[in-house]
Order: sequence, then structure tokens, then C-alpha cells
Amino acid sequence: MSDRFVKPGNQEHGWNDPPQFSYGLQKDSGGQKRNILNKRVHAPQTTAGSGSEIQSTPLAGQTPPRGINPPPMDGVTPPPACPRVPSDGAVEAVQSETEPRFEDVQESLYWALNACRPNVKKQVCDDVERRLKVFEDMWKTGKLSLLVKRRMLGLSQELKRKNWDAADEIHRGLMVDHVSEVSQWMVGVKRLIAEARSLKPEQISSCTDAGS
Repeated sequence: MSDRFVKPGNQEHGWNDPPQFSYGLQKDSGGQKRNILNKRVHAPQTTAGSGSEIQSTPLAGQTPPRGINPPPMDGVTPPPACPRVPSDGAVEAVQSETEPRFEDVQESLYWALNACRPNVKKQVCDDVERRLKVFEDMWKTGKLSLLVKRRMLGLSQELKRKNWDAADEIHRGLMVDHVSEVSQWMVGVKRLIAEARSLKPEQISSCTDAGS
């Protein structure tokens, strides 16, 4: 059958040249036209408005979907936060920074000293009083820090309550943390605590005069 589609020999072609097919015989045979397999197929070109058009990414100014908040824009200042009202603890902390009155500290110290005088040697009591005068002078001339003044107020309060252990603990803390401020007069306070501790309850209760 292949002989029908091959043209007779041509003197212009060699024996090994590829055969030439007859276009007329293929047309007359009524067969379906063959696809040319070695033809390059170009990519389909999309036209405006066609359904195959690739959707572009949303623009920057496009409204985001519902339920998603847009990111904050640069240069926009957030609304100011509501001012916080200080709590009771903050108010107490501010109030505790105020300087205590020397008279409040002096009253308890001399209350203990006067309780010791009838039962303790005069020399000991006079030495304690001399140390307390140095303490008063350094307080009033601004040589004591606020922390030392506040802790001495706590010591005097514990002394007045007869909490000897608590007063002695404050004294030890002052000697460790602020020795340069308290070394000249804290010896007298230490002796005062020790002598007041040694008194009998009726002896210390009989003394109500807190004057110097």
C-alpha cells in the first residue's frame, strides 16, 4: 500500500532520500488530516474580560474582609491611655517617704531612760543620755539619712511597746547598714535597750514621765 503514496523515482534525488508523499492521493482518500507532531504550539493568549484571566492580588487600599482588623497605619498616634489612679498602697508608700518627727522618736527613748534611772547606775544612765544628745544633734543638723530616721522611729515604737527583741533587731540592722552614721550614738541606744529589758514589769510600768 505504501507504493500508492510514493511517487515514482526522481532523477534529482538519491536512493536514500526520504520518500515524497502525494498530496492529491491523501486528499482523495478522504482520510482525516493528520496532526503535525513537530509543530510548536504557542501558549494561549488571554484577552481582557475572559474567564481564564489570572486574578491580580488585592490592592493596598482595598477593604479587608469582615472580621479582620486592618494593621495600624504608620504615623497614626494611638489614643492616650487613661490616667491611673494611685492605689491605697501607693499612697501609703508616698506618705512613708516623709521625714518622721524627732519628738516622736525622742519621747520613747527618754521614756525608757527615765524608767532605768531609779534602778540603774547613774554613770550608765548619764552615758546613755550623752549618746542620745549626739543623736539629736546629728538629726537636727541633717547628718542622718531619711532611712536611718525612719528606722529609728520604728525602734522607738518597739521600745515603747516593750518589744525588746524587735528593737534590738533594728539596732543590729542599723549598725550593719549605716555604721558611719550611727556609730557615735548607737552604743547608747544598745545599752538603753539592754537595761530596759532587765527591768521588772512593775519597775518599767511605774515610769510614765517621758520628759528629758
